[in-house]
Amino acid sequence: VQLQASGGGLVQPGGSLRLSCAASGLTLAYVAIGWFRQAPGKQREGVSCISSRGGITYYGDFVKGRFTISKDNAKNVVYLQMNSLNPEDTAVYYCARVSVQIGSCAISGDYRSQGTLVTVSS
Repeated sequence: VQLQASGGGLVQPGGSLRLSCAASGLTLAYVAIGWFRQAPGKQREGVSCISSRGGITYYGDFVKGRFTISKDNAKNVVYLQMNSLNPEDTAVYYCARVSVQIGSCAISGDYRSQGTLVTVSS
């Protein structure tokens, strides 16, 4: 089982990026996936999560309507569309298998990707 995160990069404040979490050996239609981030010297934050069928989504308070998580079960990929990025969003982002309910999301098990670096800077 492998999760692979991609799509990070350097973007100017106010810009957008779309992160992808692709799975192999794991059918995402049957599991919930979440995005997390960790900046240097800071604790890990839960960014966004989506249930197996996509009916439940979770967003960290700091997202404030700027990010959208989605799932393409046919492609076995979860996306995180990030708009209106600001320097505080600079971090390493990674995806992981989660347990998600309305209002909460937590990593579940050992399935997580490597990180993809998002840098927001002018």
